[in-house]
Amino acid sequence: MKFEDKVLYEDNHLLIVNKAAGDIVQGDKTGDTPLSEYGKTYLKEKYDKPGNVYLGVVHRLDRPTSGALIMARTDKALSRLNKMLTKHEIMKVYWAIVEKAPKVEASELINFIKKNPKNNKSYVVTKNTEGAKEAILNYKLIASSDNYHLLEVVLQTGRHHQIRTQLSNIGCIIKGDLKYGSKRNNKDASISLHARHLSFIHPVKKNTIDITAPIPKDKLWEYFEQNTKK
Repeated sequence: MKFEDKVLYEDNHLLIVNKAAGDIVQGDKTGDTPLSEYGKTYLKEKYDKPGNVYLGVVHRLDRPTSGALIMARTDKALSRLNKMLTKHEIMKVYWAIVEKAPKVEASELINFIKKNPKNNKSYVVTKNTEGAKEAILNYKLIASSDNYHLLEVVLQTGRHHQIRTQLSNIGCIIKGDLKYGSKRNNKDASISLHARHLSFIHPVKKNTIDITAPIPKDKLWEYFEQNTKK
């Protein structure tokens, strides 16, 4: 897919894209070209810009995760969006296809989680564990098929692998997420977690930005999109 086909919203201050599973947001040890660099190339060519192009990453999505990702085209926009993230002023809604329905259809999950850098995995721990961070999300069951279930998740905090960790902790393992206990992988190496919706006040223009990221092209995702509870 061409980069321009990923673009969900663009102005002089923001670039919001629909990240595909497998894309990396920023450079890592793999040496693969990150989405941010593809974004710079896109802007440079589209607007015939000389020299280096500025593009700051506001938040991250795990490599096997898809969905809406915000990048900032100016330092001012990046600074303001970072402050908004800290104040929880950017609403992030995810869709997660899980292997087992939750015992309670809708609830708030409050845990303390800790990242283990050695295996790049987070774990639910006790509150007084050194390095533990509070993780809060709300979920609700919005659709089911014969074998899988779709949860809508609203993040209240942004911790490492938070959704994956907290959902697996209640037995709702995300489809394809081998790291957190899935029975089998997805053929495209994705996990069935999608950053579906973003809502926030524009950091410069002050109008409301509402972005919905189209789901991955996959029969199960399409089934769930057509059968969500209204």
